[in-house]
Amino acid sequence: MEDMHQHGGDGGAPAVLPVLLILSILLAAAGCYLLAAHRARRRNPARGRHGWRSVSFVGGLCLLATALLPPLSSAAHSDFRAHMAQHMLIGMYAPMALVLAAPVTLLLRTLPAARARTLSAVLHSAPARVLAHPAVALVLSTGSLGVLYFTPLYDAAMGHPLGHRLMQAHFLASGCLFAHAVAGPDPAPARPGVRTRLAYLGVAIAGHALIAQAMYGGLFVYVHAPVEQVRQGAEIMYYGGDIAELLLAGALVATWRPERRAGTVPRPGRPGATATAGH
Repeated sequence: MEDMHQHGGDGGAPAVLPVLLILSILLAAAGCYLLAAHRARRRNPARGRHGWRSVSFVGGLCLLATALLPPLSSAAHSDFRAHMAQHMLIGMYAPMALVLAAPVTLLLRTLPAARARTLSAVLHSAPARVLAHPAVALVLSTGSLGVLYFTPLYDAAMGHPLGHRLMQAHFLASGCLFAHAVAGPDPAPARPGVRTRLAYLGVAIAGHALIAQAMYGGLFVYVHAPVEQVRQGAEIMYYGGDIAELLLAGALVATWRPERRAGTVPRPGRPGATATAGH
């Protein structure tokens, strides 16, 4: 199948303006996060010592830069394998690194009290609770891949620069939402327990595997690209998705804390200890 995704000079030298714009946005995001982290450390040194979160955030931005800038961004227009590598970085690896940096928690610690209360109210609102549920995040992230690759939507999006950017924005937003719903350290009211989240993560792993296998076998796939590119892109999705989701499972287990149960008997030798109730 002939390639249909050359447009607007993508096959030649990359346009300077979009590259500078993307670099400016990523550098501004890194600067804002590091400045907020510095302020949080000054306000409360005991709660601001987790430098690894800053490393995680900057690392996530570096992954985005790798995906959104040449040479990968240029190749993604004409090579389905490059597109899939870009998809993995934007939709799975970068979101995980960004979410594990707990940017909302940092924002709550650095905003003025009134604005922090407003943000907290938004996080506790009904729409936020719905979006933060793993089931919704699963549909928007993994579920949307079937719509993208098994309908004409992929070719339509790749045929127009704006459509391509919207597809990338969807990958990033849905990936961040799923990482947050499953293993994010930021506050998430009404988030289900660890076992439930692991179950949703298992469904995501199975969904990615099924989509990748169908793509590899040419079943239902609607991507106008050479067959060998589609098969190799499916392999990237299969193995790259598995690694990312296993890392996400590891992050969930690493941040898990056992819930206290009512009627817990205190350990002997702890003066003044009483039975706990609730959380």
